[in-house]
Amino acid sequence: MTVLFRMRSGVKIYDTGQTRIEALNGVDIEFHAGEMAAVMGPSGCGKTTLLNCMSGLDSLSSGRIDFEGEDLSSMNDDQRTELRASRMGFVFQTFNLLPVLSASENVELRLLLNGVSALEARDRALEALDAVGLAEWATHRPSELSGGQKQRVTLARSLVHGPSVIFADEPTGALDQATGQAMLRMLRRLNESTGVSIIVVTHDPEIAQHCPRQLRMEDGMIVEDRLTHPLDPSEEA
Repeated sequence: MTVLFRMRSGVKIYDTGQTRIEALNGVDIEFHAGEMAAVMGPSGCGKTTLLNCMSGLDSLSSGRIDFEGEDLSSMNDDQRTELRASRMGFVFQTFNLLPVLSASENVELRLLLNGVSALEARDRALEALDAVGLAEWATHRPSELSGGQKQRVTLARSLVHGPSVIFADEPTGALDQATGQAMLRMLRRLNESTGVSIIVVTHDPEIAQHCPRQLRMEDGMIVEDRLTHPLDPSEEA
């Protein structure tokens, strides 16, 4: 399998001068192209720090991270920003949608910022919304959408530019249980149909059950890494 991410001896220390926190403690991990994995653990265990370092939002204190064979630590801030814009997608607990824009316009904006023409951006945005079951809601603004629909718009936005990986950090935190489960089934279907890698960060074992690979973190270390039999993604969302 093609290696998407490889972290070797990853250490991340936050030092305020009064407090020293070792958020990552010698992490060695690989993620492969096309896989869907869940990183689990309690608050403060290092899972969000792991995501931030892999995506280039933060830098390791020591160690190395390669993404698609490129050393993130050798890149400057502008290069990492360009990498995220072109090859990574993000879904967070908060929707971060612009309230004055329609669903399609919120998705289009992702492409327009990457230099895609307005006409192509509109077509690709509508295709992405159709992929997440929101074609009929393309002209609606966020205030007219449910929480689950808003999160699907953010998912469409994360997919529209054809990234190699989507990072989903507590993607169901603002949703009720049923809607959250439906969201994870959709992520799994998209993983299988498009081949995009998906890395989910969650504290909820029920959410992790949708992922074929499950990792558990404690005190900045990976303490468990196993393949499972995930829930069936063919269920109705």
